[in-house]
Amino acid sequence: MAAERPIPIHTNLNDLYQNLGISLNHAVRWNDLAEEFEKRFGRKPTYIARAPGRVKFLVVFHGPNDLDWLIISFEQGEHIDYALFGVLPAAIERDILIACAPRPVPPSSVTKMAQQTPGIVVAENLQTKYTRQSFCPARKPSSSQEIGEDKVHVEGWELDINTKELRWESYVKAGYYGVLNKYFPPSDFSGSPVPVDLLFTGTVPAGSGLSSSAAMVVASTLAFLAVNGKLDNQSSTSLTKGDLVRIAVENEKRVGVNSGGMDQAASVISDASSALYISFFPKLEATPVPLPSGSIFVCANSLVVSDKAVTAKRNYNLRVVETLAGARILARTLGISVGEKERITFREVIGRLLGEQQEQELAIDALQRGLERMGQEVEVLRPKGVPDDGQLGVTMQEMVVMSGLSEEAFHDVYLSWVEVEATHFQLYKRAKHVYAEALRVLQFRQTCLEATDTAALERLGHELTQLARKAGAYGSRLTGAGWGGCTVSLVAEDKVVSFIDQIKNSYAPYKGLEGEALNEVIFATKPSSGACIYKFSG
Repeated sequence: MAAERPIPIHTNLNDLYQNLGISLNHAVRWNDLAEEFEKRFGRKPTYIARAPGRVKFLVVFHGPNDLDWLIISFEQGEHIDYALFGVLPAAIERDILIACAPRPVPPSSVTKMAQQTPGIVVAENLQTKYTRQSFCPARKPSSSQEIGEDKVHVEGWELDINTKELRWESYVKAGYYGVLNKYFPPSDFSGSPVPVDLLFTGTVPAGSGLSSSAAMVVASTLAFLAVNGKLDNQSSTSLTKGDLVRIAVENEKRVGVNSGGMDQAASVISDASSALYISFFPKLEATPVPLPSGSIFVCANSLVVSDKAVTAKRNYNLRVVETLAGARILARTLGISVGEKERITFREVIGRLLGEQQEQELAIDALQRGLERMGQEVEVLRPKGVPDDGQLGVTMQEMVVMSGLSEEAFHDVYLSWVEVEATHFQLYKRAKHVYAEALRVLQFRQTCLEATDTAALERLGHELTQLARKAGAYGSRLTGAGWGGCTVSLVAEDKVVSFIDQIKNSYAPYKGLEGEALNEVIFATKPSSGACIYKFSG
């Protein structure tokens, strides 16, 4: 399976470029980055780490008014990965690149020895708005604390990440944490992380909903693994793509976002020229899903920034808590046993309801029938007598009572590891959305498997657009978890130029943009391969 494959380490650039797509001049970018690294640090880089952004797959239809091949209806897999349901994303050509090298041991002096402190990092960025940063991990006595959703043992490494005022280097530090904790136990002084120089560049617009943050964390994690020699021996026990996904998911929690794994899995595991069906239960698995030939994505940045980390307590993390608490309450109403300290998910609820055996996944057709059933079962969470435009949420006190837990136990299970802010919690809306979205993913996956030519685009779009419209879509949606970002459209390849031109002329914030400035906010991309390392010879 794709998740069990080793992380690609390339030594031939021509082989590497063939999997990255054609919309960017990759050879120029990689060469310029390597040359700039040598200018700034006085030596050639040892590696370049690469991690792409991603789109969540969308449906299309043959629309009116000459915009022919647009058009998005809804995203496949929005807010369901942390409920352990399958998702359908694709990596894009836009990416984060990091040129990196261990810092050589200098002649002895107090100043130069300070620069050789074990694990010290100097990070620079080709974008001048991101200033040069230097930081060093510190050892501290082992203790127990909570990170993200799970209690973990702090191995004794500390890097200061201020989640209240998020900075670009916070994602670099987050990527470092997983490498430090996994490979350099602080109690073992026989090995220490090497000093390292990093030079970043990126083409994934920040805050655009294309997962620039996940790409940054994945690329940083890869860079620290590479310079510390943790990717050198490719064997059956080597780090796999799935291992990297799991490390990156935990790493990103360090910046305050409790993501479910879709963004990281898409960035790491994706294959060129296809989407990726990713399932998380009972374990991480990924299979390619072919897309209709002759089509291409067009990403158009709304210029409304979506910063998941800064707004997490009111948006992203709040949804995670609502989804998890909603799953417990739904399970109780359906007579499903849930342990007092268990954090059951909506995916596990449907599995137990249908008699799914432990560590065995339901067949796709059985899961699909179950999801259709759940569309009705979730109605037990809807407040009685409240109209559609009324308050369908519940208060904190009501949610605790519905959970069957004491206030102290509820806080321990659902709130002790995350900060949220809300007066009402939308349990019914979250349950209804998760099961409906999971069903649409399976329907769309099957349609993609059956429709692989250009003529199928219209047929595909008509079928799934109807589903989207019944679900309340207007015909277009944003990426960025619903809080700003990019629109992503699937367009016939021969229509791309005229499509971009029409969007430019009709969307007011794009007026007056030309050349590179326009290309920064609206661009075409094909599905790209996932994260990789290029190793320089010598």
